[in-house]
Amino acid sequence: MPSKLRRFEGKVAVITGGSRGIGKAIAERLSEEGAKVCVAANEKAVHDTAAGLRALGRNAIGAEVDVTSTAEVQALYARVAEELGEVDVSVQNAGVITIAKLEDMTEAEWDRVMAVNTKGVFLCCQEAAGRMRRAGKKGRLVNTASGQARQGFIYTPHYAASKFGVVGITQSLAKELARHGITVNAFCPGIIATEMWAYNDAAWGKLLGDYQPGELMAEWVANIPVGRVGTGEDVAALVAFLASDEAEYITGQTVNVDGGMFMS
Repeated sequence: MPSKLRRFEGKVAVITGGSRGIGKAIAERLSEEGAKVCVAANEKAVHDTAAGLRALGRNAIGAEVDVTSTAEVQALYARVAEELGEVDVSVQNAGVITIAKLEDMTEAEWDRVMAVNTKGVFLCCQEAAGRMRRAGKKGRLVNTASGQARQGFIYTPHYAASKFGVVGITQSLAKELARHGITVNAFCPGIIATEMWAYNDAAWGKLLGDYQPGELMAEWVANIPVGRVGTGEDVAALVAFLASDEAEYITGQTVNVDGGMFMS
């Protein structure tokens, strides 16, 4: 359902992992509410996402970036400042996952997941917060955690560790940045209808009992109190609130958006 709110008029937002899935939905929601947005991702499809927003009359640019590179992250926010203005809202959403038994998981898999999911959040928060402070902005940092920041799942120790790390970063930075008027929060999406969850269903299904595509997902969804898979729009509605002035007294929090899958 389209939002009638216009909470981000005159504000600039950066969304990493913004080319598809949850990130794309967040970019759509913030731009719908008036934000000038930069959608960033490590793939060329990000330019199509930005073009789609511009076709709707919104102010959007796309940027290819590797969030594990300090130089590329710094260049990203410098470009945003030049083309859109200094950042007000930064959503650290870039993430990757692999699923494998302990004996089959490689060191390279571990390093890649930790680098993108945890180091990438840190680097983007570091650069965005520095620019917010220097510009005197009461900014918003919003980080993507996971249900696996509440409870680690089987065959994904690296992913669980990376997302618990996001919660730790969020709490630590919230304490440091509060005096500058910058809030830092995170969210834990549950089962969301995205390409990542299509992979999860297939990979976990194979390891947990030779499930056919969709069968394992159906079992999990049957245990969600709300009784359905989440959508990118469900997540974007929460992120838009956390990124808005309405949430200025909320910081250091990690909020579940999972239909009741985890209640903590």
